Amino acid sequence: MPIVNWVAEVLGWLMNGIYSIGVHNLGLCIIIFTLVIYAFMTPLQIKQQKFAKMNAVMAPELQNIQKKYRGKKDQNSQLKMQEETMGVYEKYGVSPTGSCLQMLIQMPIFFALYQVIIKIPGYIGGIKDVFASAVSHITDVSGYSDIIFQFVKDNAIKNSYIPMSGKLSSDHVVDFLYSLSPAQWDKLADVDKFQGFADVLNQTADQLHPMQNFLGLNIADNPWALIQSGWSTQHYLLIFAAVLIPVLAWGTQVLNMKLVQTASNTSNGTPSQMETTMKTMNTFMPLMTAFICFTFPVGIGIYWIIGAVIRSVQQVVINRHLNNMNIDEFIQKNKAKMDKKKAKLGVTSQNISQQAKMNVRNIEEPKRKTIADKSNSVKNTAAYTAEVPKTKPGSLASKANMVAQFDANNKGKKK
Repeated sequence: MPIVNWVAEVLGWLMNGIYSIGVHNLGLCIIIFTLVIYAFMTPLQIKQQKFAKMNAVMAPELQNIQKKYRGKKDQNSQLKMQEETMGVYEKYGVSPTGSCLQMLIQMPIFFALYQVIIKIPGYIGGIKDVFASAVSHITDVSGYSDIIFQFVKDNAIKNSYIPMSGKLSSDHVVDFLYSLSPAQWDKLADVDKFQGFADVLNQTADQLHPMQNFLGLNIADNPWALIQSGWSTQHYLLIFAAVLIPVLAWGTQVLNMKLVQTASNTSNGTPSQMETTMKTMNTFMPLMTAFICFTFPVGIGIYWIIGAVIRSVQQVVINRHLNNMNIDEFIQKNKAKMDKKKAKLGVTSQNISQQAKMNVRNIEEPKRKTIADKSNSVKNTAAYTAEVPKTKPGSLASKANMVAQFDANNKGKKK
């Protein structure tokens, strides 16, 4: 995904910059990183919520159009419904693709964020340097790739993000080492072929631990692995902290979605099909987030929680602004902006109406031609039959007469 990789490179520079100014705890680094990203994305969120507010105002009229053409599947009716729907959007100065652009911009950013957080050593040079000595010793061992593959299987490591076949590169080894918990570092130092440089592995683990530790949790580990580790060692505080990450991710998502619903709630009390679908999604998505959070690194959970909290604070401010907003004045500004865009493109409401009528005419014209052609065909057949001398139907003579008449009629055409 080239676009995601390009965005990830830019976000990686930001993450590396935060680390370079002295924020060496990766948990805090992710929090500051999330704050900065959402600060830049605030204008997009405001535009999206304004569109949602306008959509709520337009909803009754759009629903009436849908009711008017309900059950009418012919192309003529569908085009007329489309024309009336576009008329409503023009009336309020809104584009039908109002929120699509904001979503298209945000999607690669969200995917890139996950990539940067999951593979932090690939974007923060200072973190990658911590692994330099350990990687050098490991890659000098014959068959090191197979040893790592077996270690990943034996310890059921789910978040190493490395290929499980072929020869591993130095960067793959870095990703593997970054995913290890403190207990797994100890096991790695006990591997037969790695015991000769066990002290190097232990020093790397000791240097990395304070960077990855956030409120007692290793941000590279996942909550489910932490729960299993805490259960085996009867470390119940660790279990509580590990469970708290998915729970907070769920709770903050629910809060944020309720605030968004408040901003875009319709006033007629009749939910549309889209609103019903969104309500279902708003119930399902936080639960899905919590479930996924159990198997993703804690760093992703921190990002989800902080991101949802920031969006909730932003949404409270946006809701107050939208509640105090003069809708009529906002509609007039939207219409003025849309008219300016149309003027640049040479598009007017009259052109749109004429185009819609032409579309209807293009559909109806072939139908009229088809009917006329059939009528002419029937007439020609009748005339042709009338010219054939009367003989007994089905007889050899009648067939011969029809062939002769056909040849006579077409002789002039061939010339």
